[in-house]
Amino acid sequence: MPSERGTALITGGGRGIGAGIARELADDGWSVVVAARSRDEIDAVADEVGGRAIEVDVSDRASVERMVGEAGEVELLVANAGVSGPDGATWEVEPEDWWHVQEINFLGVHLCCRTVIPQMLERGSGRIVITASGAAYLPGSTAPAYSSSKAAVARYGETLANELRGRIPVFFFSPGLVKTAMTQHGGDDLPWTPPELAPRLVRVLASGRADALAGRYIHAEHDDIEDLIVRSDEIVANDLNAIRLQR
Repeated sequence: MPSERGTALITGGGRGIGAGIARELADDGWSVVVAARSRDEIDAVADEVGGRAIEVDVSDRASVERMVGEAGEVELLVANAGVSGPDGATWEVEPEDWWHVQEINFLGVHLCCRTVIPQMLERGSGRIVITASGAAYLPGSTAPAYSSSKAAVARYGETLANELRGRIPVFFFSPGLVKTAMTQHGGDDLPWTPPELAPRLVRVLASGRADALAGRYIHAEHDDIEDLIVRSDEIVANDLNAIRLQR
């Protein structure tokens, strides 16, 4: 039977942060669809949470459109799929490998959003949550492909929220430094973020209680979402939780 909360579609849902979000949303009563390229991983998560699994390549328009068609009425899109990018000096990396990061991390977000938005507008309901990163703005990064893709995602999430204001809340957030298959090469000494924080944040964003914060940068570890909700008028009025040039 369909969930009262509706269908939550999570890309990159087969492992790591995406799998954690799938578990959290299923626990909250959502009908969960996990999507990724690895069939065995999404099958395992879907079986665990009582959801469905759909193979997808988020960088391919036809694949994304097929995914959304199979998912049905998507009430919540969590555009989470991402890759870290090639190793090596940027000027020595093949341009195709560098561009692949943009295709997954940024184009993939856009394809997923543009595919679910028409049905949300027609239905008059829906929310979008995008996994961004502190790499979008933190100084000292030495990963140009990944950082530039996440900077694009953050700006995309903010401007899309502006475009859809009053109709579809759009959020983007940083999960923090979560130890996953993509990041575990960093070693045990890094200030790892507890893996449960991002899923808990997404659960709140999906609830509708934080809609006034749509388009604001939210960090799963460094922001207290309940405090932000209480202070939402102040945050909007003073343009807080925003990535801005200061002079």
